[in-house]
Amino acid sequence: MTNSPTRRTILIATGAAGAAALVAGCGDSGDGGDSTAPSATTAEPGQDLATTGEIPVGGGKIFKEEEVVVTQPKEGEFKAFSAICTHQRCTVGTVSDGTINCPCHGSRFSITDGAVANPPATRPLPEKQIVVDGNSIRLA
Repeated sequence: MTNSPTRRTILIATGAAGAAALVAGCGDSGDGGDSTAPSATTAEPGQDLATTGEIPVGGGKIFKEEEVVVTQPKEGEFKAFSAICTHQRCTVGTVSDGTINCPCHGSRFSITDGAVANPPATRPLPEKQIVVDGNSIRLA
């Protein structure tokens, strides 16, 4: 029979740097996540995201690398929000039925203004600036 390492064994084996990484990855259980903290990947101003035809009316598209979600609440109206949930900083996973949905704890946000449509998140998704130029949607 093989013994699996315990969390204590892993913490001891990895030392302080490994422990700090493990603790940082855990997050807290409240709504105190810092939604303004910089991330490893950031969107570049002027960067093309999509064409207008790629964003469904009443829905949206998530750009994970850029951490942006672009929505089209009604024909010809495009909005953009952070794709990082304000509850515990998970990346949102889908856009459907008029909401941007986080797979981690079930938070949902309005595609129109990023407002919380379903908790546990208590803060809206921050708006991102985009430019629609002809059929092109890019970050402002």
